[in-house]
Amino acid sequence: MITAPGIDPTRLTYDAGRDGIAKLVVGAVVHTGGKVLVLRRSAIDDFLPGIEELPSGGVEAGEDLLTALARELAEEIGRTGPMTLDSGFVANFDYLSGSGHKTRQLTFGLPHDGRPIALSTEHTTYRWLRPADLAESSVTEETAQTIRSWAVS
Repeated sequence: MITAPGIDPTRLTYDAGRDGIAKLVVGAVVHTGGKVLVLRRSAIDDFLPGIEELPSGGVEAGEDLLTALARELAEEIGRTGPMTLDSGFVANFDYLSGSGHKTRQLTFGLPHDGRPIALSTEHTTYRWLRPADLAESSVTEETAQTIRSWAVS
């Protein structure tokens, strides 16, 4: 179960539909001690091979945002159990998916619980990155802006 103080997932979904968004993606700025967790995609992945990214993934049909986020965190980093998101923090950006769909990624802040990170086969490694060191990473500009927004929130 995810607690999301100051965040209205229903409104976020409604706004995306109003804006003509065909696909939703959820992600998390998992953080500890001023650092953010970034995952490196497999070099043989079909989508953005080898880049660093935040834990994220698509919302499946019939899934609400918070259920999708809990599922993605379990799949990508092994995070399970109760979670409380950072109060009121939601960053978003729109892009065209690989299949040409107008997509919106909604990214939430989540304190790291200290448990070990257990990567999916989609990722080969992870690291903790300071926002000031974004230039030394391979994250996309949209992800970099999301991390910067979190850092000043």
